[in-house]
Amino acid sequence: MVANGRCLFFLLLFLSLSPSNSKPVANPQFPCKPPTHNTYSFCDKSLPITRRAQSLISHLTLQEKIQQLSDNASGIPRLGIPHYEWWSESLHGISINGPGVSFKNGGPVTSATGFPQVIVSAASFNRTLWFLIGSAIAIEARAMYNVGQAGLTFWAPNINIFRDPRWGRGQETPGEDPMVASAYAIEFVKGFQGGHWKNGTETESTGRHGIGQKRVLLGEDGEINDDKLMLSACCKHSTAYDLEKWGNFSRYSFNAVVTEQDMEDTYQPPFRSCIQKGKASCLMCSYNEVNGVPACAREDLLQKTRTEWGFKGYITSDCDAVATIFEYQNYSKSPEDAVAIALKAGMDINCGTYVLRNAQSAVEKGKLQEEDIDRALHNLFSVQLRLGLFDGDPRKGQFGKLGPKNVCTKEHKTLALEAARQGIVLLKNDKKLLPLNKKAVSSLAIIGPLANMANSLGGDYTGYPCDPQSLFEGLKAYVKKTSYAIGCLDVACVSDTQFHKAIIVAKRADFVIIVAGLDLSQETEDHDRVSLLLPGKQMSLVSSVAAASKKPVILVLTGGGPLDVSFAKGDPRIASILWIGYPGEAGAKALAEIIFGEYNPGGRLPMTWYPESFTEVSMTDMNMRPNPSRGYPGRTYRFYTGNRVYGFGGGLSYTNFTYKILSAPSKLSLSRSLSSKSRKRILQQGGERLSYININEITSCDSLRFYMQILVENVGNMDGGHVVMLFSRVPTVFRGAPEKQLVGFDRVHTISHRSTEMSILVDPCEHLSVANEQGKKIMLLGGHVLMLGDLEHFVTIQIY
Repeated sequence: MVANGRCLFFLLLFLSLSPSNSKPVANPQFPCKPPTHNTYSFCDKSLPITRRAQSLISHLTLQEKIQQLSDNASGIPRLGIPHYEWWSESLHGISINGPGVSFKNGGPVTSATGFPQVIVSAASFNRTLWFLIGSAIAIEARAMYNVGQAGLTFWAPNINIFRDPRWGRGQETPGEDPMVASAYAIEFVKGFQGGHWKNGTETESTGRHGIGQKRVLLGEDGEINDDKLMLSACCKHSTAYDLEKWGNFSRYSFNAVVTEQDMEDTYQPPFRSCIQKGKASCLMCSYNEVNGVPACAREDLLQKTRTEWGFKGYITSDCDAVATIFEYQNYSKSPEDAVAIALKAGMDINCGTYVLRNAQSAVEKGKLQEEDIDRALHNLFSVQLRLGLFDGDPRKGQFGKLGPKNVCTKEHKTLALEAARQGIVLLKNDKKLLPLNKKAVSSLAIIGPLANMANSLGGDYTGYPCDPQSLFEGLKAYVKKTSYAIGCLDVACVSDTQFHKAIIVAKRADFVIIVAGLDLSQETEDHDRVSLLLPGKQMSLVSSVAAASKKPVILVLTGGGPLDVSFAKGDPRIASILWIGYPGEAGAKALAEIIFGEYNPGGRLPMTWYPESFTEVSMTDMNMRPNPSRGYPGRTYRFYTGNRVYGFGGGLSYTNFTYKILSAPSKLSLSRSLSSKSRKRILQQGGERLSYININEITSCDSLRFYMQILVENVGNMDGGHVVMLFSRVPTVFRGAPEKQLVGFDRVHTISHRSTEMSILVDPCEHLSVANEQGKKIMLLGGHVLMLGDLEHFVTIQIY
């Protein structure tokens, strides 16, 4: 395979991924075994799911019902129903975090493919890649279920907005942009819930960018079947959750004060998309309060998912989030009140035991009715029925042939490698130091504690990877004479006692690669950062080694959170900077391929890298928009007005690109898309009179859509993938409007000195609208600007 044509490998990626013929070696527990399968109507596969769920509920006593309201749902032996664990995790591979997954119980599966952390995969800006990652993880999860090592319900993806760079779990998210987070949610959920199966058999055809074409789970009539699920994905954490522990503030008691404007255009879009377009079958409510009400008690938000978004699934609390309503937030007067409030608000299941311990008492005291429990059970059982849990032996079902041979397959490991390749971001490359010619490199020095730790490359919510490899091992495969020095005893780097050895190693080498950054000791669940600088004395280590090296050095940065590396950005002794984040089990090979020119980097940052001065901003301030009167700079590329170390969408390549806009309209008339009651409205802001239309008065948004046709030319000497990003800016000055906002993106493969045509769909109702202070979407009349690189295209929106 030629080095510069790697994206073509996806033409055959999944052709060998048909279900294994191996039989599972362990038995999963399941209901509706003979003879009960002919006794109860909830076992009758010919009946509608609603009727089967109602049948199951009708057979339960109140105590049995309550025992189903925990993640560890009790079995009902008299009905032949075993216990079920709802909590399994699959953020970027099958994880050890949830009790539903077990690698170490003597089962045949002892590891699973470790894909890059989500923030790294997001940097690829490749929708099809996200879909395929979800699909691959689903295959491994279902295979593990078939041998009794996993459940069917997984609590991923995390689609909260990476609002603050200090957040310890920002690494788990697709970044700071609500459109990117929404797109990731849609693709991952579709792939994970079974979008790659057709009539029970996996099929594949060529798709865009040489990556496998998406597939859908079809019914017998060939139509898309939203009822059937291969697995259940869960959109979390709803909503406005992005603080772990900062100062005296904790996620268990933090009250996120959010404006209606920010809720509409920042915090809620990923969840709306995950449910409406991704068809997720689970939603998780978060620990925090939202405007004074615990998220799991926000009836208006939880019910809205069903009444307005069409949600068909179950709502789980985060673990012990029901307990926090009383124990931490003091929102309720008693444990019984907390349980009743959450269930009546729309939560269906409590991760933890709080509901189990207090529901009976809540019913006896009249705070909770059995009908509230029945409603929750209907949602829970409906999802289990859609998963086929009550259809008998899963090994005889649609996915029954999946087994251990479908885990850690060559195809999945290749996909993990490609994800790492596409997600690594080149931030600096002075004098084109990279790529290195391995034939011209006589010796190589690798410096840094993270360089020789294979287990540090996964990030949080990681399992046991198939073939983990340290960065040192990956680089040593290219240069035989490669030496290593730890530099710091650990990532915290509180001592410089190891600097001297690192400097000696660096002086002897032809080229030097320094690995610095973050690991889970610095950022993770329940742990936020307080600084954006490199931890401890890492900065001093980098500068000392760079000063000692014969040639300018290469700096490799790990970790999910942004770093203020202004010192390195401006230091000519540090010629190249690569951000690899948490690249997963194949990250070492991907990094080596990029450094030695076998792969052309094309990743782009999915989050803003702020300077250290941003830490003066309170992490508890949820406002996205800037407020100059109090010196508040705003957040994310859409609103932030301060200096940046590196911007959203930043990233270099070994080649260069130019754009040409081939076609796009210059005017759009709304006259045929408005209802008879629609009218132009006037908004007075300062001395400006702004004309606008309410989006909900536009009757046909589809008729306004158009494609911008774009010509992308690779004007350099190397083939490579390139992310095309189209932004928009509203006309004139509208208070609270983004500085710019992403309209569309795509990743295209380009050939050296050749042009590639592509298009981006623009939906004016979605992409050219803004949220007003009341949280309502409006479309301003006048000239909107579409921005493509340095090019600008004006589109005037008018009524006539």
